[in-house]
Amino acid sequence: MPPPPPVNPQRLSPAESRERTLYFFHGLGVDVPLPVSAERPDAYTSLVRAIVSSAAVTSSRVSCTLTVSPAVANQYNTLHGGAVAAVAEAVGMACARAAAGDKEMFLGELSTAYLAAARLNDESNRSPQNSMWFEAILLH
Repeated sequence: MPPPPPVNPQRLSPAESRERTLYFFHGLGVDVPLPVSAERPDAYTSLVRAIVSSAAVTSSRVSCTLTVSPAVANQYNTLHGGAVAAVAEAVGMACARAAAGDKEMFLGELSTAYLAAARLNDESNRSPQNSMWFEAILLH
């Protein structure tokens, strides 16, 4: 799909706006089919577990590290914000379950502050920017 011709963005018709939006999404790869493994019911859990390591668990604290891999990188080769939230949710739930046992529960609210981008793990450039630390502490 060739790029649409340049126009004044303040004078786009609805059809031109639609064309530019579709062009943007196609550039991100939204029309590429998902792999079969992504259709499995446990795909989300498997993805989160695959990027988390070095977990330490006590009755009121869970901590782990995450190394940015291509599976969770965005088009800027940094960690996708949704992956940050997914790991934060998993670590928070692990902490709650460590304290309360394996009961039915859910995360009611999650707030995330993004301070800096974590870069894709590059073998030639291992640095603190390639990994993140997550910790959940249960306060009584």
